[in-house]
Amino acid sequence: MNAAHSIATAVSMNFAAKRLTDITPADAQTEMLEDRFVWIDVNLERADEARRLISSLDLCPPEVLEDAFTRDPATQIGRYEDCLHLALTGCRLTGRAFDLERVDAVIGERFMLTLRRGPTEFMNAVHRDFRGDFMRFAQSPSFLLYELWESLIDNYLRVHEAFEARVESIQRALSGDVEETIFQEVSELSSDLLQLRKVVLPARSVLTELATRKSAFVSEATQPYLANMAGTVDRVLQDVLVDRDILSDSLNNYMSMVAHRTNKVMSKLTVVSVIFLPLSFLCGVYGMNFEVLPELKWSWGYGAFWSAVAVIVATLLVMMRRAKVL
Repeated sequence: MNAAHSIATAVSMNFAAKRLTDITPADAQTEMLEDRFVWIDVNLERADEARRLISSLDLCPPEVLEDAFTRDPATQIGRYEDCLHLALTGCRLTGRAFDLERVDAVIGERFMLTLRRGPTEFMNAVHRDFRGDFMRFAQSPSFLLYELWESLIDNYLRVHEAFEARVESIQRALSGDVEETIFQEVSELSSDLLQLRKVVLPARSVLTELATRKSAFVSEATQPYLANMAGTVDRVLQDVLVDRDILSDSLNNYMSMVAHRTNKVMSKLTVVSVIFLPLSFLCGVYGMNFEVLPELKWSWGYGAFWSAVAVIVATLLVMMRRAKVL
């Protein structure tokens, strides 16, 4: 019993009397027989103890339990005769590390069983808020389903806000002096945004199915609220695509600026090359070692050389200014 306490919590809900009662998982069957709804939350970190506890409760099909222990995070829905299985994927940001968190929710007529591996951000929010929300809003067991999705979508929104702040920071950085590390940051953020989209996209499909398809485990009164949440998820998906476009456009603009500055430098170097090319030719001619080079004997040869240099440079400058090279 102590082991069960350490890996699981259970709450009995009386919607008519607006009463919540903390119970042990072993009392869950008794509460359900007395027509009360029970939420059991199990931590799967201690796998052997968790398996024994879940098997003793006998609330979910064996394949659901295997999925919870073995599958990677991926939002999906499974329908069974006696229950509904939701695999929900939340996000956790630790610094700039982007990790996924899976929670399996098995919903029956008189129970909801949640399976998680250690603390998860959006489940922590559910535990923090559901008691107050129960007293104010709860009318049916689908209240808990709403709480799960509300916390999950808030999780997506917070992660997306953090990514938006990083996009704005990179956008500002690309408008000034840029260090080489910025390109790695752009690559990482682009990958994170794509990963967030891959997480949110199946969540929208599952939420839309819950909001539109009739089920004995989802009240019709709750479905319009779920449909509104699906709209929020759609906006998150659109914003993620916009952020990726902004990131890509900012990088392209920066590369265009670099190319423009490079072209200006090359243009100046071209002007210098054009001017000095004929002068180098003259220097090459009069630097030859032939014994007979008449101009070397001229008393005005030095002046004539510099006169030729001045005429050539002046002519080239006039021609390039008319051609708008300068």
